[in-house]
Amino acid sequence: MEQHKRILLLVLGDSAAAFLAMLAALSIRSQHIPSLEDAEELGVAQIALFVLIVVFLSFLVEIYKNHHELITREIAVKIGASLGVSCFVFSFLTYTSDEGMYGHGFLAVAIIIFGTLQFLFHLTYRTCVKSRSLARRIVILGVGPVAGDMGAIIPDSDENYLLSGYVQCSNELPQVPQATILENSEGLFETVKREKADKIVVSLSERRGVFPFQEVMACKLAGVEVMDAPSFYEHVTGKLFLEGINPSWIIFSDGFKVSRLRKVLKRGVDILCASAGIAMTLPFLPLVALAIKLDSAGPVFYRQERVGEMEKSFFLYKLRTMRTDAESETGAVWAQKNDSRVTRIGEFFRKCRIDELPQFYNILCGDMSMVGPRPERPEFVKKLKDAIPYYSERHFVKPGVTGWAQVCYPYGASVEDALEKLRYDLYYIKNISLTFDLMIILETIQVVIFRRGAR
Repeated sequence: MEQHKRILLLVLGDSAAAFLAMLAALSIRSQHIPSLEDAEELGVAQIALFVLIVVFLSFLVEIYKNHHELITREIAVKIGASLGVSCFVFSFLTYTSDEGMYGHGFLAVAIIIFGTLQFLFHLTYRTCVKSRSLARRIVILGVGPVAGDMGAIIPDSDENYLLSGYVQCSNELPQVPQATILENSEGLFETVKREKADKIVVSLSERRGVFPFQEVMACKLAGVEVMDAPSFYEHVTGKLFLEGINPSWIIFSDGFKVSRLRKVLKRGVDILCASAGIAMTLPFLPLVALAIKLDSAGPVFYRQERVGEMEKSFFLYKLRTMRTDAESETGAVWAQKNDSRVTRIGEFFRKCRIDELPQFYNILCGDMSMVGPRPERPEFVKKLKDAIPYYSERHFVKPGVTGWAQVCYPYGASVEDALEKLRYDLYYIKNISLTFDLMIILETIQVVIFRRGAR
C-alpha cells in the first residue's frame, strides 16, 4: 500500500497548491489579503471544482506514476500539458456559464500560479526521493537466489532505498556479486551498525538452523526495521512474491480481510457505477450495433462462460469483436497480438475497451464487480490451477470489469503472463478497499485514453 500512500501524498500536495493558487489569484484581483468573505463571494463549489479539475487532469497525464523516474524536463512537460487542457476546460465552463464562473483574467492567474506551485512541489519531492543523504540503507540477510531477487528490485523502487550489501550467514551458494557481500566477522549487529542500515530484509532460502535469531532481535530492539522477503517485495513492487510465500504467510499476514460492511459498500458502489454506465452508453448502442453489423456478419452481442466467485461459472456478455467462426477449428485459445480473428471494428472496440460495456449488466446481476480479478474461461482455469500455485485463491472475490492486474500489466496470453497477473490479483485481494478500487478505476481511465494493453 506504500505506492498508494505516495500517490495520495502527491495528490494532497497538488490539492493544497490549487487551493493556494485560488487564494493568491483572489488576493491579486482584490489587491489585499483575501478574507473569508472574498472566498465566499467566489464560492466554495467553484474553488472545489477548480481543485478537482486540475488534480484530475494531472492524474490523466500520469504525473503521479513512476515519479522517481521523471526528470525535471518531463515534470515540466506533463504539468504544461495538464495546464493546457485545464485552460480549455475552464474556458468552456466560463463561456457556457450564465454567471461566467471564474472570469478570464482570474482564471489565467490562478492556473499560472498553480502550475508554478505544482512544479516546485514535485521537483522538491523528487529531489528528496533521489537524495542519497536521505536514502534508507538496506542490508539483505542472505546471498542466495531470493536475496538476489530482493536486491534487483531496489533500484526500480519509488522509495529512496540504498543497498548497503548482503550478509552471508549460512552455506548458501552465493547468487550475488562477491563485491556486494559484506564482511561479517563481528556479527550481524555490528555489521548493521557499521553500515548505518535502517532496514534488514531477511532473504534466506532456508532459515532452519541458520537464522541468527539473537542478532536480528538485537537489531530490531536497536530500532532497525526487519522485514521478510515476501513483505519487502510486496512493499516495493505492488504485487506478491509467490515463490517465497506459503499458506502460513497468507494466514498470519496483515490483509486478506473483507468485512461484511466492506462487501455491502462495494456492492452499493458497483450498482451505482453500473447503472450510471448503462444510462450513459444506452443512447449510443444503436450506432455501435450498426457498426458491428456493417463490419461483419453475426450477432451484436455474444456471451462466453467464465469462472467467477468461489469458482462458480457464469456467462459474461461482450460486444462481438471477432468473426463468428473464430474458434470453430482451434477451440479455446488466448487472444494474440494482431489477432487475425478480430474484425476491423472489433480491433478499435478492444483498444478503447468499448467491447466491455455489456458487462455493466453482469455487475447488476451480481456476477461481477467493477474492480476485481478478470474472470477466465473454464478451459484456462483448469490448466492454470495445475500449473500455478495459489491460482484458486483469486476466486475468493468477485471478478471485475477492471482490476489491479489490468492497469499494471498488459493482456495475458500465456501461463507466464497468468502467473505475473496473479501476483497483482492476490496483492489486490490482500489490500482490498474502496480507496484502492477508486484508484484502479482512475488508472483504468488512463489505460483507456492511452489505449494500453489491449488485444
